[in-house]
Amino acid sequence: MTEQPLGAAPAPDDPLSGAPSAGAPGALLVVVSGPSGVGKDTIIDALRARSAASEYHYVVTCTTRPPRPGEVDGTSYHFLGRERFIALRDAGAFLEWAEVHGNWYATPRAEVRRALAGGRDVILKIDVQGAAAVKSLIPDALLVFVVPPSLETLFRRLRTRATETAEQLELRQRNAAIELARAGDYDHVVLNEDGLVERTAERIDAIIRAERARHPNRRVVV
Repeated sequence: MTEQPLGAAPAPDDPLSGAPSAGAPGALLVVVSGPSGVGKDTIIDALRARSAASEYHYVVTCTTRPPRPGEVDGTSYHFLGRERFIALRDAGAFLEWAEVHGNWYATPRAEVRRALAGGRDVILKIDVQGAAAVKSLIPDALLVFVVPPSLETLFRRLRTRATETAEQLELRQRNAAIELARAGDYDHVVLNEDGLVERTAERIDAIIRAERARHPNRRVVV
């Protein structure tokens, strides 16, 4: 099969297009979510460092927001213009999409299907809206919610990041309080304490391994 470019409408004979397909036995679809500023990117980096390169597939999210300093297109995110994003969405290229803090985010559908078909556990780092959308479409998805020690700690992290305007920061703080109330919608809640990100990654890694051990023959349909 010839791999399609990011977001291209799948070819009619593409076995990963059209009707939902089942992944390899045991392969998991894992959602790592939590409010803005909780440390999701840092946790994913720590998870990469502790696991074999071929073990997990980390999906690169599409977004219409501009890159932050140090972010790399195709690695940090797929940075897309709004018109391109909408065209891909309407073509069915996304598994889920949501508007968050005034920008659009989405998960490339074909990338998820390819990784699951290859027997790899797929890690999605997405917001609370996206996590809810994935769970409604894929009940077998494993949802992990990351929480800060306190709202005060979360707000301090957001201020220290210094990547948003005062208006954007205020919006993220308001949304964070709302998002934390959704923790009960998740399969697991993991605390990310200051300076202990490796412990957080270790906990998430253990959750994934335990889930796969419990369901070695389950095939996630995407």
